[in-house]
Amino acid sequence: MTYRAVVYLCFCLFFFSSSALFANDKFTVFFQNLKTLSADFEQVVENSQLSSIAKASGKLWIQRPGKFRWDYTTPYEQQIVSDGKKLWIFDTDLEQVTVKPVSVSMGNTPAVLLSDTKPVTDTFYIQEIGSRAGLYWVELKPKDSDASFTEIRLGFDATVLTEMLLEDNLGQTTQLKFTSLRRNAAIAAETFEFTPPAGVDVFETTE
Repeated sequence: MTYRAVVYLCFCLFFFSSSALFANDKFTVFFQNLKTLSADFEQVVENSQLSSIAKASGKLWIQRPGKFRWDYTTPYEQQIVSDGKKLWIFDTDLEQVTVKPVSVSMGNTPAVLLSDTKPVTDTFYIQEIGSRAGLYWVELKPKDSDASFTEIRLGFDATVLTEMLLEDNLGQTTQLKFTSLRRNAAIAAETFEFTPPAGVDVFETTE
């Protein structure tokens, strides 16, 4: 699963209709009345033999409705920014910016299965799987047999989302760990604005 697919997927997680879930679970408590979120993250991708094949880290900001920003700082710099209408992907090393409508970008990724337009139970089988490694876990499995991922697991420490595991159809697992998480703190409006730097190539598409 690519960095971009993970970003879209995590973005949609913050737009779940939690009323479709269990009345008292940690998932519902965390997402209830959620307006903004910021955190540092570490991302590790493992292959089917559980060997690490990619590592990355950075910082994220999310604001309902529809705005998000992920800044990857290692192993290379990349910014993925949405103002709710357009999505900018800036690859610093390539000096290249890709621009596309958010609706199109979401539609071309597994994240569409997690959109807020219908109850999550329409799209996923959901199961509370209890405590493991000090976290409380909720598992989501897609009902669509053509989905490119097989399951998502969300790990909570108390009522704080601490970890996310995503497994795709190739047997690869993406692990995201969140630290310094801030919920409903003010985020500056310019965080979700993007102006391509001078001299970079800009490719805008509607597809």
